[in-house]
Amino acid sequence: MKIAAVIVAAGRGLRAGAGQPKQWRPLAGHSSAYFAMRAFADHPQIDRLVLVVSADDFATGDWPTEPAADIVAGGASRSASVFAGLQVLEGTCDQVLIHDAARPCVSRGVIDGVIEALRDGPAAAPAVPVVDALWRGEDGRVAAAVPRDGLYRAQTPQGFHLAEIIAAHRTCPQGAADDVELARRAGLTVAITPGSDDNLKITVPEDFIRAERILRARDGHQTG
Repeated sequence: MKIAAVIVAAGRGLRAGAGQPKQWRPLAGHSSAYFAMRAFADHPQIDRLVLVVSADDFATGDWPTEPAADIVAGGASRSASVFAGLQVLEGTCDQVLIHDAARPCVSRGVIDGVIEALRDGPAAAPAVPVVDALWRGEDGRVAAAVPRDGLYRAQTPQGFHLAEIIAAHRTCPQGAADDVELARRAGLTVAITPGSDDNLKITVPEDFIRAERILRARDGHQTG
């Protein structure tokens, strides 16, 4: 059973502030994309790594040169970018894990959980149960409480049998927030596996500080 990982790094990340896209900005001596790639390159069950970057970034060469990966140009949407990465893998592996380059702190345990779940089903993804109270707001005021039972915060990597997720992309090519949504539209059952609060997605400037703290505490990386 061959497993590949597609690291999606084609977004602009505007909420993270001005400057470079967030996946290339300095983080603990490297970048978010580097740590995301490293987590899969170091995993003993991952056979191949694909990094999907924006066509605009080909001229800059900002992506990490290590670990080794196939570099692919993304499309106009997240779905198009993921599909570009999947097409490179078609016929070369059995399963694929799709991960955001803006999630640098993914752990071996989270990856293991997705791989294990793929033994019994076509798709799996990590998530964290919602524990905070939820409100629906209107005009800046609380309009109603929203039940949180059965609600989860979705994470990546999202794992699939390769042939099935490629077929799902061809059937439902656009308009999905992530690959789990697209897979469900195609009729695939998606198992929920344990996520982690440390597996944050860098979105706003403050997230760089938190991610650096997690990486330094876990892996001993030095900053500066």
